Amino acid sequence: MRAIVLEEPKKLVLKQLEIPEPGENEVLIQVKAVGLCGSDIHYYEHGKIGDFIVEKPIILGHEASGEIVKAGKGVVHLQQGQRVTIEPGATCGKCEHCQNGRYNLCEKVEFLATPPYDGAFCEYVVMRSDLVFPIPDQMSYETAALIEPFSVGLHAVSRGNLQEGETVLILGMGPIGLMTAAAAKLHGAGVIIGVDLEDSRLEKAKEMGATHVINIRTDSVDDKIMEYTKRRGVDVAIETAGSPAALKSMIAAVRRGGRAVIVGMSPEDESPLNIAQIINKEIDVKGVFRYHHTYPKAIELLSSGKVNIERMITDSYELEQAEEAFEKSIHDKQNTLKMMIYPNGR
Repeated sequence: MRAIVLEEPKKLVLKQLEIPEPGENEVLIQVKAVGLCGSDIHYYEHGKIGDFIVEKPIILGHEASGEIVKAGKGVVHLQQGQRVTIEPGATCGKCEHCQNGRYNLCEKVEFLATPPYDGAFCEYVVMRSDLVFPIPDQMSYETAALIEPFSVGLHAVSRGNLQEGETVLILGMGPIGLMTAAAAKLHGAGVIIGVDLEDSRLEKAKEMGATHVINIRTDSVDDKIMEYTKRRGVDVAIETAGSPAALKSMIAAVRRGGRAVIVGMSPEDESPLNIAQIINKEIDVKGVFRYHHTYPKAIELLSSGKVNIERMITDSYELEQAEEAFEKSIHDKQNTLKMMIYPNGR
């Protein structure tokens, strides 16, 4: 099979590798579509993300969908020919976090495209069968691949305990912010306010469900929030930009007794927060790390047709064009949101 391998930072090589064989309780999947994620770009550009360092050649890509071509021994709920989406993190199933349902916190997780584990920018992958979910006939491979980042938005909305009719603020309209807006709409949010500094992303936010948008280049976030909420503040604020300034705005925007959710990873490990505001308004502050138990719900929600998350796809590439995709994502951020790569052609 063909695979795109990151040999070292900014060096991708198209290689011929052996097609893997599925073991017990595993399936072999022909990869149809893979989204290019910000983490892939970080590994390509810098060779590391925090403590995760690329120390040997690796295949990137973890937002994937495809078709089952072979089932290993013991697989009874999946069969050849099924169209599927892939949850990329294989957890241990035994630790306290796996046992209490928060398996996203498992310290022994083997996550696609996170060193040292290979990802899906290749023609075939083997996955544990419990991480593979059939998709409806009407769902495209593109939407199925985007279930992975949509799951982050879904988990963020869940962590914020967003209720029907409530007001939610989302700071940062990159792919995860847009997915969070879509998740908020599907959860029945009454008002969805999107914040960014690019008009193109704010226009896309409206397509994803935002009822109001704020461009921080031209408007005061604090003033607009007070206007849109009649000086009450928002019920839930979700920060997806990884920006210290956005964190400050998040805390200021939340109403008394409201909730704040931090999704974005800042370049700095520490960011200042207004502790007095958190205490005085008794704000619940929660973090988000990936997701858990989201895939069945995501498939159900995205099958409703109420939101089309494919609208954020700005570019499409064949496998051999992967380096072009990475470079454009780095140098043309204004015109790119989500790129889709097709290992077996379109």
